[in-house]
Amino acid sequence: MKDEIIRGTAWNNGIRVFAARMTELVGELQRRHGTFPTATAALGRTATVSAMMGFMLKGNEKLTVQVKGDGPLGQIVVDANAAGEVRGYVDHPEVHLASNNQGKLDVAGAVGRSGFVHVTKDLGLKEPYRGSVPIISGELAEDFTLYFADSEQSPSAVGLGVLVDADGSVLHAGGYIVQVLPGLADDQLVRLEQAVANMPQVTALLDQGETLESILQFLVGEDLTIHNSIEPVFKCKCSRERFEKALITLGKKEILSLIEEDGQAELHCHFCNEKYLFEAEELQALHSLSDKD
Repeated sequence: MKDEIIRGTAWNNGIRVFAARMTELVGELQRRHGTFPTATAALGRTATVSAMMGFMLKGNEKLTVQVKGDGPLGQIVVDANAAGEVRGYVDHPEVHLASNNQGKLDVAGAVGRSGFVHVTKDLGLKEPYRGSVPIISGELAEDFTLYFADSEQSPSAVGLGVLVDADGSVLHAGGYIVQVLPGLADDQLVRLEQAVANMPQVTALLDQGETLESILQFLVGEDLTIHNSIEPVFKCKCSRERFEKALITLGKKEILSLIEEDGQAELHCHFCNEKYLFEAEELQALHSLSDKD
């Protein structure tokens, strides 16, 4: 099945729900960055929640999520937008830890249990929205649950999962977000809390062939209305032209230094892992275009 994010409501518009299948996209991230299993799980979980958060936006709005923990992974960065375009990277893709005491990938150990989750939203206003919360578990679902409650004042439940095969490839990746809207009755809130507590792992449900709609029904039952959906895709904004402009802004002196010392310049995009090689002749042409000494 293709990747998809769905959005809906339930219980007489008392809750808002999102569910995502991100297997192909997380697999693309794994292949591009050569992530080891634990790094794949951490990057994939972050990409999944970021994609759903992007689906909450409108028009040309976009966001950047940064997970900065004290674990060996370093920083995880993901960009997403309302069109479903996602890109991301992790500082140290080679990180892989022994399984935790539940026999699962030790994402918390790799991310770290101290640090911050930062979210920056470009909503087309004069200044971007910025929200930050401390990392409370490193498993990421709990950390983003805190983010929604603390930074957006939206009581939520977040579930995230990435299942990695023995060869390091991605078997399944997905997640859900359930948000409580004003006016939800107390008995319904208790029912939702119990459903979240008893919810199977998202990747287990995907592995069993469950659809995104049926996964949400584990939480809310049959009273579910799906309003729309989108196919998330990997897309990077880098290009040779962008890097040419970046080189030009370095100035004549820096470009000349690259020519004299290395005879070329190789620039690397963190988000997609593409490399752009500029030979001496190309650098000389860019040198002539620069108006900065």
